[in-house]
Amino acid sequence: MKKWVEADIPPQQGRSAVVTGTGGLGYEDALALARAGADVILAGRNAQKGAEAVARIREAVPGAPVRFESLDLASLRSVEDFARRLGGQLESLDLLINNAGVMVPPERQETADGFELQFGTNYLGHFALTAHLVPLLRRGKQPRVISLSSVAARQGRIDFEDMQSRKTYIPMRAYSQSKLACLIFAFELQRRSTAEGWGMTSIAAHPGVSRTELLHNAPGRGSLMSAARSAMWFLFQPAAQGALPTLFAATAEDAAPGAYYGPHALSETRGYPALSKIPDRATDPSVARRLWQVSEQLAGLKIAAEA
Repeated sequence: MKKWVEADIPPQQGRSAVVTGTGGLGYEDALALARAGADVILAGRNAQKGAEAVARIREAVPGAPVRFESLDLASLRSVEDFARRLGGQLESLDLLINNAGVMVPPERQETADGFELQFGTNYLGHFALTAHLVPLLRRGKQPRVISLSSVAARQGRIDFEDMQSRKTYIPMRAYSQSKLACLIFAFELQRRSTAEGWGMTSIAAHPGVSRTELLHNAPGRGSLMSAARSAMWFLFQPAAQGALPTLFAATAEDAAPGAYYGPHALSETRGYPALSKIPDRATDPSVARRLWQVSEQLAGLKIAAEA
């Protein structure tokens, strides 16, 4: 694969996109899509940050059709409310980028619904969001759902006996589980779309090791991880570079359904979009079916609503 860059994004005029997360990778995704002409909804839980992100995008792309919508992925009610608002505003949706996330809070925290924060936000909130938006997506033009995983998924394991880390909470273990779940979900969504004729393309991506605020925000500015992120900034590629695999998955004509993309160099920590090595634990269809069923039970909804 050649060195694919933002300039290679095909024209996106007439396409609508929802991107979760107002900073870091989400901001870069939204900015690039706006530059390419897409109508972009940037969704996040902090209205001030959302407004600032929209203002920055409009400054860079005058007249860009971009706006902010409130969405807290750590609340299933907020996810449902967001989807209901969109259903009243849009006839269809062409692109959903499940990007937002939290990373390694030192103490176990819970979402509004009692789920471990990383699992509930990074994975289950996006599972529920996708479920609610399927009717709009199925009416979209060649709709795609992009789910963000991580190099941490390599160490992940779905612990069905302690999925919410109630018995034992190890921050990175819980994060890795959530990102492995995102990857498994992306593959299973594509399998079901193909088998049941939903007409949706599902692709996974990861940003390598990028300079975002994740390692500052959740562990805290005084944490060892945050200090490493600040002191060794040169080891982290710019967020705009880290966003390229997601943008490739979201827009490139030769992005393959059910594929997984990440940076090409240094064990997939940096570089340009390329096919990623899929962890063995993400390839078992029986685990994927079980995770899907458990997720439907936890979220209280099913994916595959009528278009």
